[in-house]
Parts: sequence; structure tokens; C-alpha cells
Amino acid sequence: MMRATLDEKRRELLLSPEAPPTFTSPVQTPPRQRSLRALERSNRSHLMVVSPGCLEHWERLHKALPGPILQSILPLLNIYYLERIEETALKKGLSTQAIWRRLWDELMKTRPSSLESVTCWRAKFMEAFFSHVLRGTIDVSSDRRLCDQRFSPLLHSSRHVRQLTICNMLQGATELVAEPNRRVLETLASSLHTLKFRHLLFSDVAAQQSLRQLLHQLIHHGAVNQVSLYSWPVPESALFILILTMSAGFWQPGPGGPPCRLCGEASRGRAPSRDEGSLLLGSRRPRRDAAERCAAALMASRRKSEAKQTARAVPPTRVTRRSTQENLTAGGTDPKRELHPPATSHEAPGTKRPPSAPATTSSASASSSTSSSKRAPASSAPQPKPLKRFKRAAGKKGTRTHQGSGAESEDLYDFVFIVAGEKEDGEEMEIGEVACGALDGSDPSCLGLPALEASQRFRSISTLELFTVPLSTEAALTLCHLLSSWVSLESLTLSYNGLGSNIFRLLDSLRALSAQAGCRLRALHLSDLFSPLPILELTRAIVRALPLLRVLSIRVDHPSQRDNPAVPGNAGPPSHIIGDEEIPENCLEQLEMGFPRGAQPAPLLCSVLKASGSLQQLSLDSTTFASPQDFGLVLQTLKEYNLALKRLSFHDMNLADCQSEVLFLLQNLTLQEITFSFCRLFEKRPAQFLPEMVAAMKGNSTLKGLRLPGNRLGNAGLLALADVFSEDSSSSLCQLDISSNCIKPDGLLEFAKRLERWGRGAFGHLRLFQNWLDQDAVTAREAIRRLRATCHVVSDSWDSSQAFADYVSTM
Repeated sequence: MMRATLDEKRRELLLSPEAPPTFTSPVQTPPRQRSLRALERSNRSHLMVVSPGCLEHWERLHKALPGPILQSILPLLNIYYLERIEETALKKGLSTQAIWRRLWDELMKTRPSSLESVTCWRAKFMEAFFSHVLRGTIDVSSDRRLCDQRFSPLLHSSRHVRQLTICNMLQGATELVAEPNRRVLETLASSLHTLKFRHLLFSDVAAQQSLRQLLHQLIHHGAVNQVSLYSWPVPESALFILILTMSAGFWQPGPGGPPCRLCGEASRGRAPSRDEGSLLLGSRRPRRDAAERCAAALMASRRKSEAKQTARAVPPTRVTRRSTQENLTAGGTDPKRELHPPATSHEAPGTKRPPSAPATTSSASASSSTSSSKRAPASSAPQPKPLKRFKRAAGKKGTRTHQGSGAESEDLYDFVFIVAGEKEDGEEMEIGEVACGALDGSDPSCLGLPALEASQRFRSISTLELFTVPLSTEAALTLCHLLSSWVSLESLTLSYNGLGSNIFRLLDSLRALSAQAGCRLRALHLSDLFSPLPILELTRAIVRALPLLRVLSIRVDHPSQRDNPAVPGNAGPPSHIIGDEEIPENCLEQLEMGFPRGAQPAPLLCSVLKASGSLQQLSLDSTTFASPQDFGLVLQTLKEYNLALKRLSFHDMNLADCQSEVLFLLQNLTLQEITFSFCRLFEKRPAQFLPEMVAAMKGNSTLKGLRLPGNRLGNAGLLALADVFSEDSSSSLCQLDISSNCIKPDGLLEFAKRLERWGRGAFGHLRLFQNWLDQDAVTAREAIRRLRATCHVVSDSWDSSQAFADYVSTM
């Protein structure tokens, strides 16, 4: 009876909220042994969720537990205690990966992608758990492994978040910037590296204000290095420009928004800094291109809208075109436009200019404007056809049905469609229209706006990705303006953005960025449905603009005859973009090109290759040449000028008539990996070509990898390739990809037997995806079993009937 009473007291001591008191018993036992015995004898269900009040006691206890006992306890803990005990378990040689994987399968109920290699299931689970809790898509009270009043789900999992996705109407942004989640946001600022936006919809001003604060904390004061936008069919101009400007390092507190606590601490004792508009428009560039002028007018419109929202004083003033243009040309200022002068050099970034600060223009700006107007009058500039202006509905001056009552979003939307509207009596128009009229060709200095000064920026991201985000002219101009001085940007991806003729402005901005001191852009990925320039001309222009580029991936799906390549106001593309001069030596190490249908001029491709002496990897997709001689010319250029080339890939090319060129390539002793993917290699003369190909490979001692997916190799071709591993071969091939080659189980079994007979030992990896191995499952298993003694086999279960249908369709 006394023994049972002691066991009950020990169990209570282990799980009690207070520190365990000392008591005496007839048999004096050390406290540590009493706790261990109580833990062993206690019911397993009591350990499923540890009592919230015994955290301190638990922290002391689990470090003293022996490994076998700790291993039996791990599966019974909730996620919070399991995460805290991870370090102790590792020190005792225990792994929790299997437990976290089971939690993922039972709670998340999704299967990771087969292409994803999960190195830490704890981090993956915690990151997904954070996102679900933030969006409200998981109920933590529904499972006792997730519910613990001692811990905050967001705070506890935030330190494992490396990638955060914001979807739809900016769900989660408001919650993260709320005061109760301040510690969560501070933790994210140090742990988060990638911020993604998917399927964004229209948002109200309050959500945008929350997003502004969130980006400021995560980018300007945090560790976010990458911002990616995915699938935004109808981008909201105000929101898109906000994300771009914040990613580039510009910060302006929204009207009525709380001041940044971190900025206040950083700038204590320092002079106030210029606002976002002044930062974006800087002070040291005397001349502006179209992109810069567009961004200038955009920021002017934003500052005016913020002033209207805070003051709510008078409706917009309407002035005549003639009087306003004369006033601006003379170097004067319009008292109705809230344009701030450029800040002095002692001003620090991150603080806001008081709204009541007078809007004046420096004497330097005035003199520059005057002199510029004398050199190039506004009337002498070509004026393109104005776009149609969207007017406001009567009585809805301060609201929009899909955005709420935000004046900022309203004016930004107005700016998108204001381009020198229809002429009225007296040629009247609003101030914003004057600015946009100046963008179309008049002297940019007449705006009186300072230019960009990159040294005053906050911290900015290094990787920007835009996937399937159509860019309007205004959005493209703003992006180009930001890119021209975005020196911290290291990687840029623009995928299916409908640039059209805006590609010329993009090239101009990239050229300006390359001229900046400290430019870090080394990777550019560009793909689109159409291009106003042929892809090889576009590649030459990019290489000229960015000679320090290391990685270039460019793809155009369709040739465009309908897209007018002319820049507005000009007769054709700028001569500096499509010039015939030689390409200077560049630093390209990786070049990937996807071509539209149609024969490509080999000399243009050769000119790019000749200038890329450091090229190590080349990939050509869907490339068509006029003749096999043109393909041979490209290969000869690679052999003579690209001595550092290690990897060469061809995809979806008809090389049936280029067998001599393929043999020439296989005899190249500098290449380490060659890929012929769906190239129809063995369509003609397979009986003669296969032995010649095998002989070339047997004499090549530098080739390490050969990938031949989708070439209809068949059983006969596979057995011929087996001779590459014979005893008289000097080949060092260690990776072979024969996926999608109509290989049957009996042919694979014979291939395995030949490898065993020659005793070459393990040669690396063998890929067998999408072959006809399901026709005889027993033989296929035996063949794979034999092959695994020689190499690492990667295969799959695939329905060969589908493969047969594909084969017949291409006959």
C-alpha cells in the first residue's frame, strides 16, 4: 500500500506545475532516480501532452534521461516539446526525422514533390505549420499534438521559416504587423530569406499599408534576399509598384501609418531623411530617359495623393496646359504640387519628411530646367498618340468600388491611364496630365524633379523573380527605372511578362545598371511568348549591355511579326541595340537558349560563342539550322573558341541528318557531359551509326555523362551501348540516361548480364524512366536487381500503353 502511494506521489511530482517539494520516505532514494522511476511507470497517455506548468522541470529532466528512455518518449510529445528536445536527442545519438515525417503525413496530408529533396523534416513541418496557422487553414485545437497553451504556434515555429508565401488578398500581412505579433515579426526578420506572392487579387488601402510595414521590416531591417511574384493575371498597379519600390530599398510610411520603431532608433540624433519620392527620384543625373520620367511623375502623383489624404483640403486644381508649361519651363514651381527638393548629403535614410514641409525647388534645378528648355523646347519633341484616359464616375471622387476609400490607390490608378487626355476648351488638364505629357517627349527637366541617388537607399533584395505577371507600360517603365541603379541585384527573372517593345527600355536600364559602380547582376532569366527582336539579336544585345553576366537563360516561344518593335516616337529599334559591331569579350559561363520554330542564322550564334571564352555550359532547345553544315559550323566554333566548355545539351532538335557532326562532338576531349534529348539520333542508318558512335565513346576518356532520353534506342541500341563498358574500352562514363527509349525487360536483362560479364564494377547512375518495363514485371525486377550490383538505378512504374500511343503518333 505504501509502495503504491509513493508511485502516485512521484507521478504527481513529475507533472506538477510547481517545483517538486522534498519529502522523506522509509527508503531514501535520490531525487533523480525517483523521477526516472516515476517516468518509467507512469501511463504513456500522460506523456502525450506535457503539462504547461512543468516546463522548467521538464527542461531539467530530459537532459538527464538515458537514451533508451528518451527514445521511447519522443513519439509521445507534442510538437513544441519535440522541437525543444531536438538538440538533446542529437547529442544522445537519436534522430527525430522519422517522427516529423509521420507528423507531416498525418497532419499536413500532402506528399512532397518527387523533385524535392527534404533534408530536415522538422524545418519543413514547422514552416508549413506556420503558414497554415497564419492563414487560418489549420485548427490547432483539433489535435492535442498541436495544442499547448504554454506556447504560441506562430512564435514557436517562426524561427524555422525560411520561405513565406502571401496569397490572394494579402492574407496574413495584417496579422503579422499587429502589436501582439511583434516578436513573431522580429523573429521572421532574422530567419526569413524568400518572400513569395501568389495569385494576388485587388486589395484595400489598409491591407497595402500593412504590407508596406511588413516589407519594410522584412527587407529593409531583415534578411529577405529574394522576392518572387507568381501568376498575377491582372496586376494592381499600386500594389505592384509598392512591392517593387520596397524591394529596391525605398521606404515611405503611408499616410496615417505608425512610424517605424527601428528607423527611429537607427536615426536618433541624425537629421531627417528625404521621403520615398525624393529617394526614388534622386539628384545627380542631369538627363532622364522615358523610364525615369515615368517613375518621376508616378512618385509625384503618389506624394500628391498622400497630401490630399492627410489634408483633405481642396479638390485638384485645374490649370491650362500653356500656363503650366510656361511656368515649369521658366524654372518656377507649382504651389499645388507637393514636390520636395532633394535632400542634403547629411540626411539619413528611413525617416519621413514632415507633411507640412514647403515644396520648393533648388536654384540648381531651376537653372538646369531653364537651360534645358532653351536647348530643347518642349514643342520640338515628337509626341506619340495619347492613350485613352479613364475618367472617374461622377460623385465618386474619393472612392473606388473595388479598393475602398484610399486616395493613394485611386491616384495611382488614375496615373496609369492619364497620358495627355482629350483636348478641351482652353486646353485644360490636371497637374498629373502635365507630368505625363512631359514623359512623352518634352524636356524632362521641366518637371523640376530630382533624379535617383542610390547611396540613400535602405537595404534591398538580391533576387527578383516575376512569373506570369503581365507588365503594363507604366509598370515596365517603373521596373526599368528601378533596375537602372539597383546595384545589389544579383539575379533577375522575367518570365512571360508580355514586355513587347518595352524590351528596348529594359535593355537601356540594364546597360545603365552595368555602368554603375558595384553592379552585382550576374544571372538573367528572360522568357516570353513573343519578342520584337529575333532571339539571337536579343541575346547579342543583352551580352553587349551586361558584359559581366555569368548566367543567361533566354527563351522565346513564337516569332512575332505583328509586334511593332519601334520605340514610341521612333522609326525602329535603337541602333545601339541592333548594331552590327563585334560583341566585346564577356564573362558568360552558362548560356541557355530556347528558340521559336524556324531556321536560325548560325553566324549570329557563332558570334555570341566567340565572345564567350569562359563558357562552361551551353544548352540549345528547339534549335533549327538551315543545313547540317550550319550545325557543324557551330560545333567547330565551340571547339576552337570555347575551350572551357564542360556541359553541352541539345533538346528537341532533329539531328537525324547530322550524324557526322554528332561523331565529331563525341570525339571532343574537353566535354564532360553531353545531352541529346529527343533529337531523333537513331532515326536513320542505326545499324551503321551505332557502332561508329560506340567506337567514338570508347576512345573518349574525359566524357563522364551521356544523356539520351527520347531517341528510340530500343533493345538493339541498348545492347550496342553496352560495348562502351567492355574490357578494351578507355571510356570513363559514369552516368547514363536512357529514359523514354522503348526498352523492354528482356533487353534490359541482357544489358545487365553483359555488364556483369565484363566486371567493370559500379559505374555510377543509370536512369530508366518511362520505358516499357511493365510488359514483364518479373524480368524487369530481375534486371534491375542485377544492375543495382553494378550501378545506382533510378526507375519508375509507368504505363507503356501511353508510350506506345506516343510512339505511333510520331511515326
